[in-house]
Amino acid sequence: MYRFSYAEVVEDAPRECRQREYEVFDHAIGLLKAAEGRPSRSPEVNDAMEFLQRLWTAFVQDLAHPDNELPDKLKAQLISIGFWVMRETSRVALGEHNDLNALIDINTMIQEGLR
Repeated sequence: MYRFSYAEVVEDAPRECRQREYEVFDHAIGLLKAAEGRPSRSPEVNDAMEFLQRLWTAFVQDLAHPDNELPDKLKAQLISIGFWVMRETSRVALGEHNDLNALIDINTMIQEGLR
């Protein structure tokens, strides 16, 4: 039977969380790439924009929570990025444009930061 100390469990938890976050961003980027070049009203674009909205809403809420231990400056920068992503996804969903390159780039950069 395996027994882990509390310190080992606490140490592993952030790594597992980062891995799950990495995988969620991987899914988001996959949706964006599948939607790339499609019309703004296509199901692929709609799915990608809805997913990004939910992802970044949850991410911003987590960053704004008082128990979030990231440095304040980093939290503020990520929240700012999150607000930009949510505005940009709204613009795409409304048909103002369908250029997904900036969304792909920023989400890829965030994902790479989770490594």
